[in-house]
Amino acid sequence: MMEKTNFISQFEEGQTVEDIFVLAEARQAESKNGPYWNLKLQDKTGRIEAKIWHPQSTQYTNLAPEQLVRLQGMIRAFRGQPQMTVQRLQVLDAGEAAVNWSDFIPSSSRPPEELLAALEELFRDELVFRPWRTFCRQVLKDADIRERFLAAPAAKTIHHAYRGGLLEHSLQVARLCLGVCDIYPDLDRDLLLVAAGFHDLGKAWELGAGISPDYTDPGRLMGHIHLGLEVLEPFLKKSRQLDPGLVLHFKHLLLSHHGEYAFGSPKRPKTPEAFVLHHADNMDAKIKAWDQAVSGLNLAESHWSAYLPFLERPLYHPPRTRDFMPRTSETKNPPGKQCLLPLKE
Repeated sequence: MMEKTNFISQFEEGQTVEDIFVLAEARQAESKNGPYWNLKLQDKTGRIEAKIWHPQSTQYTNLAPEQLVRLQGMIRAFRGQPQMTVQRLQVLDAGEAAVNWSDFIPSSSRPPEELLAALEELFRDELVFRPWRTFCRQVLKDADIRERFLAAPAAKTIHHAYRGGLLEHSLQVARLCLGVCDIYPDLDRDLLLVAAGFHDLGKAWELGAGISPDYTDPGRLMGHIHLGLEVLEPFLKKSRQLDPGLVLHFKHLLLSHHGEYAFGSPKRPKTPEAFVLHHADNMDAKIKAWDQAVSGLNLAESHWSAYLPFLERPLYHPPRTRDFMPRTSETKNPPGKQCLLPLKE
C-alpha cells in the first residue's frame, strides 16, 4: 500500500512536495515561452493549481482528468493563492496502484452515513403528520436513492463540493427551516421540513460521484430541480393519504427554491414556506462558500480571500467578539443568548 503523507490543505509557500495526487483537470495552454500544462491536483483536503512549464511540458502528451500521478514540485504563491510548479511527474496505473482512495476523494467532515442517519432522525422526531413521515421513510428506504444521496456533492465547485456534501447541505437547510418555524409558528412546519430535506435531491442525478464529479447528461439537459421532482413523483403518487393540495404546495417549494428565474428557478416563491426555503438554501450555500474561501487564510498576513468570480467579490474574515472575551465558562454562552439557527455542522 502506497501511503500518502502530504495533503494540499497543509502546503506552505517554499515547500517541496513529493507525493501522489489525482488530476482533477489537465489541459494544455500556450505561453510566450511555449506550450505548458495547466493542472489541478486533488486529494481529500482540496485542490491546488499546478503548472508544467516548457520545455519540460513536451515530455507529457496524454495527461487527463482522473489519472493518478506521483509528482515532485515546489509550492509558490500566485495572486495570493498557493500553486505548484511541477518538476517531475509519473502517471500511475490506477487499477494496479495500491492506494487508499479515501485519501483522494474530498468528503464531509462527518461520515455521510452519520449525516443520513441524522436526517432520518430529524424526520422521525419532528414530523407530526404521519403521511409525511411515511413518505420520507419510503423515499429513504429506496436503495438507489440512499446510495446516491450518500455519495453526492451539493455542487461541482461552489459549496459543499465533496462526497456527503448534499446530505450536509440538506440537513443544515432543514435545521434552519425548523429554526424559522419556531419564530413563525403559523408556517407549515411539516411540509417545510420535508421540502428542505429533499429540495436538492436531484443533484444526486445531476452530478456524477466519481473522483472529479462532473455534470451528467440528464443534469445538463434537465437540471436538478426537474430531476428531483421526477425521482419523488412515484412516491407522491403512492401516498394516497397526502392531500393533493399539500402535494401541490410541496412541488411548488421544490420548483421555486432558487428564488428567481435568473438563478434557474422554474417558478418564483409564492408562499411563506417557499420564501423560507429559498432563503435558508441561499444562506447555507453562502455561509459554506465563505467558510471554504477563508479556511486557508493566514490571518496574521491578511483577512481577505481571493476574488471569487461567482460572488463577484473577495470575502473578509472579521475579528470575532469572542476573541476579545475572557475564556471562562461563564462567558461562553450567557443565559438566554443561545443562537437558534445552527449555521454549520
